[in-house]
Amino acid sequence: MAVRRLLESDWEIHSLFVSPQKYERLSSLLEHRDIDVFIADIALMSEVTGFHIHRGVLAAVRRQSQAHHTIDTIFKGGDHVSLLLAEGITNVDNMGTLFRNAAAFGVDGVLLNVICCDPLYRKSIRVSMGHVFSVPWFVLEDWTASLRALRDEFDLQIIGLETGSAAIPLWDVDVQRNIGVVVGEEKSGLSASTLTLCDVVAEIPMMDSVPSINVGVASAVGLYDLVLRNRLDSR
Repeated sequence: MAVRRLLESDWEIHSLFVSPQKYERLSSLLEHRDIDVFIADIALMSEVTGFHIHRGVLAAVRRQSQAHHTIDTIFKGGDHVSLLLAEGITNVDNMGTLFRNAAAFGVDGVLLNVICCDPLYRKSIRVSMGHVFSVPWFVLEDWTASLRALRDEFDLQIIGLETGSAAIPLWDVDVQRNIGVVVGEEKSGLSASTLTLCDVVAEIPMMDSVPSINVGVASAVGLYDLVLRNRLDSR
């Protein structure tokens, strides 16, 4: 699925290394494509790569430049923009889950701070179901200045997804036209500087015996309530 989404994206593919069975399944997407395709059985693929290729497909892709997607290009996409912003996400499984959730709930882009792990780690790509190739994303080199610009220049309502005395229940947030949902690392959460830039801090009410949930699960709940349900209700 990840390679199929890659083939349907605008990412530049250098080459594919596939088993005969996978080649048959992908052949319709490879027609008229200028891509080098190398075909070998699973045993040889594993010998060449040094690990077991149980899915029978690998792709070499040219990394897009930071200029490929920018704040300006994302906001040119429509009147209502929704973003997922991630601070300090270093677990590759969580990173992949964030991208899968972003695609599932209609987010226009994912913006990361420099501490976050690379979404192009092999496991992150797999967990995302290939949506690191379908959802626009880039790294904000100056996180604080970028959040301030998103809020002040692009009229983005920044909603911090965090627990605490200042947080209000998720369903009480008055969602504006353009929103950015910010999630942080599981142990430390959002930094104090990020919280000061949030227009509102929202939490997912839950039982006292479970004070928090995994950031991937939390982002799914938050994006559903703040992005998808809000769009459905406005129809």
